[in-house]
Amino acid sequence: MHQINQPLAKQKLIYILVSGLISTAAFAQSQPSLEITATGSQEATQSILTPTKILQGDELLNKLGGTLGATLANELGVSATGYGAGSSRPVIRGLEGSRVQILQNGLSVGDVSNISQDHAVGNNMQNTHQVEILRGAAALLYGSGSSGGLVNVVNDRILTNLPDRPTGAINTSYETVNNGRAGSVEVDGAFGSVAVHVDTAINNANNYTIPGSSIQSPGGWTVPPAGVDAINYTGKLPNTFSNQNNLGVGVSYVGQNGYTGVSVERLNNNYGIPTPEGGSINQSQNRYDLQHQTRDPFAGFSSFKFSAANSNYNHTEFNNAGEAASLWKNIANEARFEFAHNPLAGWKGTFGAQVSAASLNATEVGSGSYAIVPPTKTNSNALFWIEEGKWNSLQGNLGLRYNNVAQKPNLGTELVTEPVNTGGDTPAITLQNRNFNLMSYSAGGLWNFMQGHGAGVAYTVSQRAPSAQELYSYGAHESTATFDIGNPNLNKETSHNLELNIQKTSGLLRGKASAYANRFNNYIYGYYTGQSVPAVEYFSVVVAQQAAATIKGVEGELTYNWQQHGVGGRVFGDASQGSFDAGGNLPLQPAPRLGAEIAHQQNGWLTNATYIYSYQQNRLASWEQGPAPSYNLLNAGISYTEKIKDVNWTVYMNLKNLLNEQIRYATTPMAVRLYAPQPGRSLMVGLRGTF
Repeated sequence: MHQINQPLAKQKLIYILVSGLISTAAFAQSQPSLEITATGSQEATQSILTPTKILQGDELLNKLGGTLGATLANELGVSATGYGAGSSRPVIRGLEGSRVQILQNGLSVGDVSNISQDHAVGNNMQNTHQVEILRGAAALLYGSGSSGGLVNVVNDRILTNLPDRPTGAINTSYETVNNGRAGSVEVDGAFGSVAVHVDTAINNANNYTIPGSSIQSPGGWTVPPAGVDAINYTGKLPNTFSNQNNLGVGVSYVGQNGYTGVSVERLNNNYGIPTPEGGSINQSQNRYDLQHQTRDPFAGFSSFKFSAANSNYNHTEFNNAGEAASLWKNIANEARFEFAHNPLAGWKGTFGAQVSAASLNATEVGSGSYAIVPPTKTNSNALFWIEEGKWNSLQGNLGLRYNNVAQKPNLGTELVTEPVNTGGDTPAITLQNRNFNLMSYSAGGLWNFMQGHGAGVAYTVSQRAPSAQELYSYGAHESTATFDIGNPNLNKETSHNLELNIQKTSGLLRGKASAYANRFNNYIYGYYTGQSVPAVEYFSVVVAQQAAATIKGVEGELTYNWQQHGVGGRVFGDASQGSFDAGGNLPLQPAPRLGAEIAHQQNGWLTNATYIYSYQQNRLASWEQGPAPSYNLLNAGISYTEKIKDVNWTVYMNLKNLLNEQIRYATTPMAVRLYAPQPGRSLMVGLRGTF
């Protein structure tokens, strides 16, 4: 296990980075005529009221990973589940799963990634144009219960404006740690008033190389107990491969007052599950989208927008012998409309309605019986209303959302019990239909006490209905080494989040800081009972329970000329900790982190280096094994861009985990954290062109 046993090396590295930042500041200050132009990502103008991170441009390209979690893993307040190379969801301020909704172009992604960390998010990152992280009132536009936040992946597949000439991009890369080969192409064009978009991508990677050995410490692997005999791998770690490909097409009619468009996407993803038992998942999804917007539809309103999506998702789980074990299917339909009104008494806002229906069906191959979760239909109907106002130096923000959620399992499903190691059967549950009425709201204020300086406060109450797996799970789950038991009597979960913010948004030196407290009523979690099921490899029995809980945290960053031409620097840090009000820690909580970045951008060259120190996480739930070790992450990159005829060509090189540290996220479930570290040192080289 990696402990904090390298103080000299660590201090030396911090010294080098801090010295670099100081020299960066001095160098930049000696050049008062330094050109400042917007490049890379931008923060939303209402970041105090609706804290939003927008990842786009060069910053997105430099941070792009094979999964959404890997792409966002080092953002402020964001961690990742890190379930191998094929599956990783974002963890926002200590919250994950159903508490962090994933959207694609404003509508649910339609997958089953919120059921378990081994289920990959159903989108491809290679042709993503923008990733948005939304909290507070902004999140209420799209869903309730997102106490952690919302992540919206934007691919602009349905064009809203007519290109005046054909445009597009091409990208190809190779990575050493996993023999990864990736390529993507996208093209936009117009034929009269019809705009057309085509994109395709492929990303194939073999098993990745790990530093040291796979098991966290000799004899420390006891989940499941049979795992103590698991092979302690070095070099390439089995079942960490990932093979993805997708094809998307969009067609839209663009008129003087709006547009109407449709798109279709096919996604395939085959990836390994790095647990002692091993296995893989073969995932596919067909998605169809419809969007329509009319600008100035009638007096008093600036916009009417309607969007809908149908997703047909399925994946097959294979055991380590390559035999199909279970088949998961999820058919999801969603539609929403929204009106944006013109300013009225200083307020402007949006209101609308949203409906969704999903049908989940997971079966064991061979027997045909259900797999973990009985067949369940979920229906949701919602109304929402968001307002923003501005009066001189004051700004205000209000949000309101009502949701009705109905969970309807197949009541005729026969639940199969298994004997536990105490001699009895697993506790029985009785399937029943459930209906939840949810009311979520948010209010915030910002005082711009001087030019470019603001202080704000935001209060959000978010209610969430228990998910199908939390209510009705009853069966063995190989990828988490657990026997999951739901609770059909769970109540709705309510979070009360209070956040204080301060920021400086102008000048070369900028910064922001937040402190927050998120108090939960009826927090839903999986409790490890200490019992196991011998018939399924001694899997731990995990039961869904509820309790009062609180997550408190701070995060902040200070930047100098960041993401601009010339030299820039950034220092940042975040920390959060969740605990049960009755005592004890919440599971899967991220460790505190500190980091620093330096970059230089001039004459087509962009160089950067990032260092992150993650502290050891000792504050674990009573059933979690640990600690999750500390680590030093050092990444660097260099690229050069030059325009040749009408194409901007960029050649780039990214170095990841330069110190070859053994990295195990505290947010990764034990079945993987104790057995499968993140990839070791890696070099990626690539070429991309835009026209």
